[in-house]
Amino acid sequence: MAAATQSTANGSLEHSATADSSASSFKSTASQADPSATPASSSQTTATTAAPPEEEEEEAEWQAPKNGPLKTPIYTPMKSAKPHSLSAQSLTPEQETKFATVLASVSQWQTLPATSLKGAAQAPLQDHERMWLTHECLLRYLRATKWHTPNALKRLQSTISWRREYGADTFTADYISPENETGKQLVLGYDAEARPCLYLNPAKQNTKMSDRQIHHLCYMLDGTIDMMPPGQESACLLINFRGAGNGHVPTVGQARAVLNILQNHSPERLGKALISELPWYVSTFFKLISPFIDPVTREKMKFNEDLRKYIPTQQLWSQYGGGTNGELNFEYDHDSYWPALEKEVQRRRTAFRERWEKGGKRIGEYEEYLRGGKQDSLAEVIRKAEEATEHKVGEGMEGDDDLVAAEVGKLSV
Repeated sequence: MAAATQSTANGSLEHSATADSSASSFKSTASQADPSATPASSSQTTATTAAPPEEEEEEAEWQAPKNGPLKTPIYTPMKSAKPHSLSAQSLTPEQETKFATVLASVSQWQTLPATSLKGAAQAPLQDHERMWLTHECLLRYLRATKWHTPNALKRLQSTISWRREYGADTFTADYISPENETGKQLVLGYDAEARPCLYLNPAKQNTKMSDRQIHHLCYMLDGTIDMMPPGQESACLLINFRGAGNGHVPTVGQARAVLNILQNHSPERLGKALISELPWYVSTFFKLISPFIDPVTREKMKFNEDLRKYIPTQQLWSQYGGGTNGELNFEYDHDSYWPALEKEVQRRRTAFRERWEKGGKRIGEYEEYLRGGKQDSLAEVIRKAEEATEHKVGEGMEGDDDLVAAEVGKLSV
């Protein structure tokens, strides 16, 4: 769920306003606060920037500015970058049944615990939480629990309660802004599979250890999710330790908090983690936290590889990664980058929520539709399935009608 400023989701790259007016999480993109309620920074910018693409127009190939360094986010992947979504793959009949079971269960939720504490008071399910419960979100939790429906339902509820308790949908851009004044985290460009890239630069650490450092990461993870194009569900994380002193390495406690966010509350959101230039003490740190990293996450971690294998050079920051530099001339200027990122994230959240409302505010809505892709809304899919049922009845094909009606039932619980 991404929230007003989303704190922690993959995910978890999703800001003021109330949680109920939110729009998307290492998000999901569905749990965020009302974009209009959080003004972007008042800082003025004269940076080189390109206007976000119009949603209804054919997008031209992205090009870097020619009159100076880029100082704002990149809004579109290269045309050669193609999303690879697990949720687009066909399900087995058994998996279809398990998905329908989970969808039917969450569709009945009226209240959920307000915190993760045992015996916590119940609170009504809010619209932004219903919006977070997308078709793909349910599938992500099912895959993460190896298709064990009770565990998937338990973890879905746990994430909503955790986000409520943690305040993940309440952080504002102004609150997070001091953490990013040096550009220690950047949503910048897309990898070869159209995953938005989140750069982490430990050497640029500018604040003392605090909860807000973790809130900062959660905010950026949720924002990264918001920048996903239609058909994409995961992000690319790039961490470079060049120039990072021993004091810039997070504690084991902080690392475990981040892993909790990524593995438990943003499952299936991490597509790749590209980690470069590790000094010996960072290698030791990774060994210390290795027992807490699940095998699926560990498989996605690549150490000291050529980043050009994964990121188109046009969108790979030229200053990032010794010997694997890209072509992108980017310069971090906080007064330019920060309001531009906030404005674009809020634009996308507004569009996401408007589509959800137009589609009937349904739990189980399709994320590709919500992100402006070619996928029909769930309501339209159900309408077409019902028309197919009526057609088959008219043709006297009752046996087939039973099958089609069953499919409509799965969609419309």
